[in-house]
Order: sequence, then C-alpha cells, then structure tokens
Amino acid sequence: MTTSQPPMPPTPVLETRRLILRPLRQEDVPAIQRRFPRWEVVRYLAAHVPWPYPDDGAASHVAHCLGQMARGEKCFWSIVLKDGPDELIGRIELWPDDGVSRDQRGFWLDPAFAGQGLMTEAAERVTEFAFVELGWPHLWLSNAQANGASGRIKEKQGARLIDREPSRYVSGEGTRMVWLLTREDWLARRPRS
Repeated sequence: MTTSQPPMPPTPVLETRRLILRPLRQEDVPAIQRRFPRWEVVRYLAAHVPWPYPDDGAASHVAHCLGQMARGEKCFWSIVLKDGPDELIGRIELWPDDGVSRDQRGFWLDPAFAGQGLMTEAAERVTEFAFVELGWPHLWLSNAQANGASGRIKEKQGARLIDREPSRYVSGEGTRMVWLLTREDWLARRPRS
C-alpha cells in the first residue's frame, strides 16, 4: 500500500436501486461455497484462485478477507438483492492504489443473476464511494481480455484502456486489459441532478 493514501475505512453499507452492498461477514461462507465454485465465475480470475475449489475454500477466503478489512487494506462487500433473502449473490472489493499492480477493484457474480445489469449497478456505487466519499483521483481496473462482460462494465463507466499485458488466469495464459478511470471522467459522464 502506498503512503499517499490512508488506510481504508471500515466497509460501509452501500445501497443502489436494486441492491444492498453490505460488509462481507463470516455468515456468507455457505453462500460463497455454493455460488462461487463454477467455471463461468472463476475462469477469468487470477491463477492463484484454487481450482478445483476446495471444500473449505470459502471459509479460508472469508477469513483472509476479514483480516484485510480489519487491517484497513481493502473493503469487501457482499452483494445482496433488496427484494430477496439476505444472502450473498456475488462480491465486490475495493483497495487503494499500491503504485504497482494497476488494479483497485474486483468482483464476481453468481451466473444465475448475470445479464441484468446488477454488477454494473454495484460497480457504479463502489466507484461513487471511491471518488465522492473517499475523494480518490482515479481507479485502476483490469480484466481478462476474454471476459467481455467485465470489459463492458469498465467502458460504461468511462474508463480508458491503457495497456494489454500477458497474465495467468485459472483458465490458463491470457491477456490482461488495464483500464484507468479518472474521477473527472467519471463525474463528467454522470447525469446532472
């Protein structure tokens, strides 16, 4: 973590029209273990994600995430439908610019909920938190080039493609697209109220 940015605050509850983004918690382990280990979710994630996903994968992952939250390294949100049960359907995270990785946000969504604009909605709210509430000047974002849906979210937000570089994913070798979204560009495309 760079010294130019303070530690992350405690993960707040954020809301959108259809979603509640609440801090990740231990009680999310069963839903993650059930929803996450699917090829369509993990194939474009970084190669360090274990595959096949172990039976205790969600428990150890959540313990790691809760530690990062406690140390002020990252914010992790469980994505929950407002009109559904209080159960995670995906996750989104945010962390400060470390000056090296050129990546500050990650997410995944249960494929049963894909194609409804839910991840775009969650990404917009987390971006608003970064730019408006935290006052960050930019967000570095990345995705596997083969993950067109993730790239489209970045395009919709006004991010500019900066670079392509080799990377390793759960599915094997691939190309990583690196995007830069500035606070100015993001604010300029928002509707005026």
